[in-house]
Amino acid sequence: MDPMLIGLVAGLVGLALGTFGVLAYRVSEKQRHLLDIDAEEIALPAGAAEVLAVVGRAFVVVDAVDGVVRASPAAYAYGLVRGHTVVHKELLDMTAGVRRDGVILEKQLELPRGPLGQGTIIVQVRAAMLGEEYILLLADDRTEITRTEEIRNDFVANVSHELKTPVGAISLLAEALESSADDEEAVRRFAKRMHKESGRLAALVQDIIELSRLQGASVTQEGGPVDVNAVIAEAVDRSQLPAESKNIRIVVGGRTEGRVFGDQDLLVTALRNLIDNAIRYSPANTRVGIGVRARDGLVSISVTDQGEGLSPEDQERVFERFYRVDAARSRHTGGTGLGLSIVKHVASNHGGEVTLWSQPGQGSTFTLRLPEMEGQDGEEEPQLPALPAAAKQGPVKPSVTQVPRAAGAKERGANA
Repeated sequence: MDPMLIGLVAGLVGLALGTFGVLAYRVSEKQRHLLDIDAEEIALPAGAAEVLAVVGRAFVVVDAVDGVVRASPAAYAYGLVRGHTVVHKELLDMTAGVRRDGVILEKQLELPRGPLGQGTIIVQVRAAMLGEEYILLLADDRTEITRTEEIRNDFVANVSHELKTPVGAISLLAEALESSADDEEAVRRFAKRMHKESGRLAALVQDIIELSRLQGASVTQEGGPVDVNAVIAEAVDRSQLPAESKNIRIVVGGRTEGRVFGDQDLLVTALRNLIDNAIRYSPANTRVGIGVRARDGLVSISVTDQGEGLSPEDQERVFERFYRVDAARSRHTGGTGLGLSIVKHVASNHGGEVTLWSQPGQGSTFTLRLPEMEGQDGEEEPQLPALPAAAKQGPVKPSVTQVPRAAGAKERGANA
């Protein structure tokens, strides 16, 4: 082949490759320029990203068409954003209002937590312009605060209602007593009823004070090792008087050498409430059983009565404040409707729980379960010098490794 022709073809091929290379470079530069423009378009105003990182609230930044430009993990966790879309119409209405009027909007919204179920979240949302193109949504989770406030308002309303009954009764009885000053028998009858109503009022006030104290108590800061046997002995001793009035025997079965970490006074109050409840709803000439055992790191104290038992509907609500299975009977027996609620709070504050087994006609069993205190072998030894001399001479069980501590604990429980 002619060398000149070959050179011409090679030159054309080189020219074509060069042309393609130049075109490719220009296309690449153009795409890079477009990407730089996009990056500039989604860039937040100077300093905004740093502020949002430390603001401590869930945030969402949307553009002119409500597309999500940036969102915090909390915004996704709250269910406000999915992918690059704002989920709730209420939030989109707020962004539209800010975009239209140029003002800051703030609302408290109750929104579905997810696409399924009945769960909701209450958020305080603030919407404002961010720069010239974007809108910022700041959301603060107010669910717990709002529901606590609702519970407090309900509690105040219930307390007011419950206090009105005995106060009103005392007022009426005082008027009747005044008008019957010459009738000795009527005076004694009205005075007896006044005494009963005043006792009921005192019990209600005491339970309200106890419940308020529980809500502010910190077991982790103020608690210490508690001997469960001593708690049971003291609670039983405090419940003997109402038991004797109905000829009811309180029978205690079982012991535990384990201890729990907590507040002994609160635990005694909780157990006493369970025992008093069992006595109140058991027929005369029967017995109330108390059992204790430690297993799998938990100490369980069960209180069993021989009452009428509870229906499934009552079992679901029996731990609510001021709930009474039979309001008329509770007023007759002196119940305030707060005893089991106090038990539930004490158990929760100690990291435990209270459960109920009951069947109509077969009585009820309430079980208080508490976590057993860990590290007892090493942490309890420094308390040995404080034991009374009689405690150190208690019976020794060969199977117990820490003989002096176990014996002391057992003796203290017997003496409580």
